[in-house]
Amino acid sequence: MLLTRILAAVVGIPLVFLCVYFGGKLFYAMMFVVSVLSVYEYLLIIKKYNPGAVVSLIMAAIFFLFLCFCKICCGCGCMDKASIAAVLMLLILFATEVFKGNAELSVERIATSFLGAFFIPLAFAHMVYIRDLNGGMQLIFFIFIEVWVLDTAAYSFGYMFGKYRLAKGVSPKKTVEGAVAGIVFGVLTAVVCRYLFMSAILTVCEALVLGFGVSVVGQFSDLAESLIKRDGKVKDSGKLIPGHGGVFDRFDSYLFAAPAVYYVLIFIK
Repeated sequence: MLLTRILAAVVGIPLVFLCVYFGGKLFYAMMFVVSVLSVYEYLLIIKKYNPGAVVSLIMAAIFFLFLCFCKICCGCGCMDKASIAAVLMLLILFATEVFKGNAELSVERIATSFLGAFFIPLAFAHMVYIRDLNGGMQLIFFIFIEVWVLDTAAYSFGYMFGKYRLAKGVSPKKTVEGAVAGIVFGVLTAVVCRYLFMSAILTVCEALVLGFGVSVVGQFSDLAESLIKRDGKVKDSGKLIPGHGGVFDRFDSYLFAAPAVYYVLIFIK
């Protein structure tokens, strides 16, 4: 198992870093794949609600492409148009249920389908928005490093010193001590990254704010995915990445962290 995890990391990490480094359509393509596969795994997790899987997956793919198309052609995120997309998605989902003729649990199917088709692509699209900012390559590398360090610190300190459960009904192994360690190391990592390769982009104060934000919101994102898996009674979202679980498992920390970083940057800049 350990060898499998190492081999997967040896292959996967350089590929991800190349996509981040070159940016542009290559990075868009990577995040498109991540988004679609995450939605697919999400739909498998919540299959007990019998969501409109095919319709949701198609809408999710189109929505992500729409957000990136706006970014490429308009030079903006076109977030005001996201509300239009949301209304159209709900119209399609409601129409599907209306003409299906089976009203039982229809609201659950609409809600779970919409969550996957709208929120997940929207969250990951913010990684594209960040990459296209000034210093976007460094910022994406910073986010990846931050998440890796805080996850490692939270797990290690939680394993060694953890006594108080953070959310035992959702993720029994996560502890308050581990979460605090993740925040501390996340903030320290942000400062180190700022001095190593982001001094031209961020001040120390801005790095501290981003480090704290990613550390808190990133851990919450992980818990949010754990909540979905707990509801679906599965341990991993999938088995696509050998030894690491599914794509959704590997990128769950960015669900709320990516939008948080983007809007904090917009606010402080």
